[in-house]
Amino acid sequence: MSLDSLRPKVQWILTPIAEAFSKLPITPNMWSVVSLICAFIAGVFFAFGQPFFGVLFVVLNSFLDVLDGALARHTGAASPIGDYLDHVFDRYADVFIITGIIVYGVQTWQAPVPAWVIGLFAITGVLLSSYMGTQAQAVGLKRNYGGVLGRADRLVLLMLFGLAEFIYPAPILFGLPFLGWMLVVYGFFGHITAIQRFVMTLKELLKDARGQ
Repeated sequence: MSLDSLRPKVQWILTPIAEAFSKLPITPNMWSVVSLICAFIAGVFFAFGQPFFGVLFVVLNSFLDVLDGALARHTGAASPIGDYLDHVFDRYADVFIITGIIVYGVQTWQAPVPAWVIGLFAITGVLLSSYMGTQAQAVGLKRNYGGVLGRADRLVLLMLFGLAEFIYPAPILFGLPFLGWMLVVYGFFGHITAIQRFVMTLKELLKDARGQ
């Protein structure tokens, strides 16, 4: 079970926050754009070897990413356009952040496996796992948040590994620092999550087909 499945259980926290932000003259979609900008800035900081500030803007990105949906529901502004933008911006945010880490890795990591290979492994795992989750919606099912590594899990790992790298920026094993190993985790568990979601969705579709 990933942290994404816990979203309905934290609505009691989000509701008063959304109510407070609803008083500002900023729409949920505008907050989505600001969230994406924060992800881009985070990627730039990671690329320049500044994990503390990278994590800081990841926190802002995560907060605003949750806020825009909660605000849309609170104000009755939820729409397919907002949902679509949210999915698209999330994928771009993932790419910005991971690319920033890869850029820094290419310049500094001394691992047996090149940083760009590790990065490619990570980014394909992240994008495919997210694709499998939204693809369930495309075929008429609920969005699939299952699997071992959802976006919320990735963000928590990014914050933890990013702060660990800020405290200890040297390699910890096989020439890779904390953020390098985080990309390995992203790749390995991302691809496992993609397979899990594929199998879960396929089972649901087969079950529905038998029931017709």
